[in-house]
Amino acid sequence: MKKLIALFAVSAVASTSAVAGIALSGTASVSYDDNGTLAASKSYDADLSVVGTAGSTTVTIGADVNGASFAPTSAVMATTIGPVTVSADLHDEVSLATTTTGGGQNYESTDTSIAVTLDVPIGDATIGLNDSGDVTMSGTFSGVTITHTGGGTDTTTGSASIAGMDISVTNAAGASTWSMATTVSGVSLTLTDAQKITAAFGLAGNTMTVSAVPAVASASSTFTAYGVTAVDKYSTVAISRSLTSGATLSATYSTKDDSLTLKAAVAF
Repeated sequence: MKKLIALFAVSAVASTSAVAGIALSGTASVSYDDNGTLAASKSYDADLSVVGTAGSTTVTIGADVNGASFAPTSAVMATTIGPVTVSADLHDEVSLATTTTGGGQNYESTDTSIAVTLDVPIGDATIGLNDSGDVTMSGTFSGVTITHTGGGTDTTTGSASIAGMDISVTNAAGASTWSMATTVSGVSLTLTDAQKITAAFGLAGNTMTVSAVPAVASASSTFTAYGVTAVDKYSTVAISRSLTSGATLSATYSTKDDSLTLKAAVAF
């Protein structure tokens, strides 16, 4: 009897140890959209993320579970050996765009890969080298964080907080993008180079977010991407509230199609 009890105890400890190395999280939501003058529609979404950790090795698996079957969306394994990081993308996702009007990829490609990165700290900077030959240097100097990647496409990103304003500037192969964010009298403001403006503020226990979305110009299709259909500028107003039940309710009005979308969502 004592041996049997000891065996159960060992099994319980082993099971607890195994569970302790696994983290489970997810999201779920349901939406109702009146679609303006068109027929109303409902949509559902449920996603799970499982992270398994053993020492310095992690495996992260994501899945979409609201369809007719369990559908993996990502699977990544990463480990570190001293200054070397090995990351393997194990999931070959569907890379063909679901629509033909948004400029997405118009062919299916193999998306599994293995990246080996060597990070070497030099003073206040860190230099990394991956198996594709890309060299990345990053560091923070006088409060400004700078990251530069040289290889197939040179990319430099700089970010800093100056006088209460968060500023980020990115230059990729000569094309620059930027964003600024700040809070004024309790209102969080965000402005991007694409002239998109977002303002979020509290309102009687709710959060209201007002966004001005710039127009999108049309573009012809290429050998690798679908064309882009022109879209006029529009605005959205969203009001959300977190409930004691753990769920979040939101209502979003869009001038794009004069629609109202109601959504209930939860994350764990």
